[in-house]
Amino acid sequence: MEIGYLLIFWYGVLHAFGPDHLTAIADFSIGKSMKKTLMITLMFAFGHGLMLFVFAKLMQMYLIPEDITAYGDVISSSVIIAMGLYLLFMVFTQRIQLNKHIHENQEHIHIYFGKSHTHSNRAASASALSMGALMGIGGVRGMLVTLGMLNGVPVEWTIVFSFVAGVSLVFVSFGVLILYFNRRLLTNLTTVRRTFMIAGVVSVAVGTNMLLA
Repeated sequence: MEIGYLLIFWYGVLHAFGPDHLTAIADFSIGKSMKKTLMITLMFAFGHGLMLFVFAKLMQMYLIPEDITAYGDVISSSVIIAMGLYLLFMVFTQRIQLNKHIHENQEHIHIYFGKSHTHSNRAASASALSMGALMGIGGVRGMLVTLGMLNGVPVEWTIVFSFVAGVSLVFVSFGVLILYFNRRLLTNLTTVRRTFMIAGVVSVAVGTNMLLA
């Protein structure tokens, strides 16, 4: 069974490299602090794994037709497109702000949406969890195919933890790259808004390509 866990872990790694997942992580992590980036990536991975577990269980228990599960890809694509449109809306309505201040003799830069800045992580974490859960529906079929290679092993929490561990490894690593980008390049409002605009365009393009594929 240890080989089975490694197989599911590897599937999680490969699954996380999908352009839709990396795009979603980038959308959530651009302009965020290290703490928020880590929290966002882990919550996205957890939501993703939880939804895969729930739907995989339902499909095993009730033999849901594959035609229905195909709608999971539509949901994932729609989520990516919606995220991109939201970022573009925030850019064009000039609701993305940048604030600089000195704290303990060090300059800090805060990027936020709206009129006021908050240090609360709850909203970002909840959004990442929700988006991860919605996009998790699109990966159910692939997970069941992988489980089929394990001679009909039922979907249990240990399986999901292996999958989440694989996904988290990629998400957190990618989040670290985004964090480096945040610190090195996002130092003025013009660059910040251009970055979010590019992220929005890429999200819409990736989501649309998934729908048409």
